[in-house]
Amino acid sequence: MSKGEQTRKAVLEAAVDVAASGGLASLTIGSLAERTGLSKSGLFAHFKSKEALQMQVLEAAAEAFVADVIRPALAAPRGEKRITALFENWLKVSREGRSECLFTSAAWEYDDQPGPVRDRLVRMYLDFSDSMAQMFRTGIAEGYFAEGADPEQFAHDMHGVMLIHFQAHHLLGDAKADDRARRAFARLIASNR
Repeated sequence: MSKGEQTRKAVLEAAVDVAASGGLASLTIGSLAERTGLSKSGLFAHFKSKEALQMQVLEAAAEAFVADVIRPALAAPRGEKRITALFENWLKVSREGRSECLFTSAAWEYDDQPGPVRDRLVRMYLDFSDSMAQMFRTGIAEGYFAEGADPEQFAHDMHGVMLIHFQAHHLLGDAKADDRARRAFARLIASNR
């Protein structure tokens, strides 16, 4: 990896952290220059605009989410074990407040702001829901879940469990957030066996 690529990677990691705590709107080339100790002109040469920076931050966060949540789940055996691995990986990321924090806050920030950042965020959410539904669909095909189960409904419900976990853990400081999420997930799995 070249020095320029290493710098770009370090800048994107710092940008993901900034956006995860303050939202994508708080992310500017100036604030990032201050945090990283790099010049504004140097950062502008890398990103060209605030919107381009935000898009690349979303991409970096998505790559981290795939690496931390989805890819390890795909290594688990199909069916309930794979879905459980997905849930546990996502729970861990939600607790730590990394990329999931960014996606959750960005969803609130951009829900009514049309444009490329919102469009990319929507596409990421839809792709992830499709991935969850496909994992579940494979479990149905292989007899792990009920034949009449609805993969899209499952993905919707699992996402709901994780969103309320995120809120309970981060906003409310609920010490039982993990236990509550695990109980909700267990009921979701049981209802689809």
